[in-house]
Amino acid sequence: MRSLSEFAYRGVNLTKIESRPRRQGLGRYMFFVDLEGSEADAVVSDAIEGLRSKAERVRILGSYPVAAHGIPGG
Repeated sequence: MRSLSEFAYRGVNLTKIESRPRRQGLGRYMFFVDLEGSEADAVVSDAIEGLRSKAERVRILGSYPVAAHGIPGG
């Protein structure tokens, strides 16, 4: 749950997040993430870095910038 709070606290909308245990040992996870917003935005990059501080590995599958009217990519 603490991993999700990195995005909730900053108001970054996740379209998909998956966690997978790493083979190196118990309690070690990697995350796959799709989210709304550009990785170039400070809020989004801060959320991603916050998740990286809690996870063994983070892979961003896609980031979808949101237009001023709230529609992804439009």
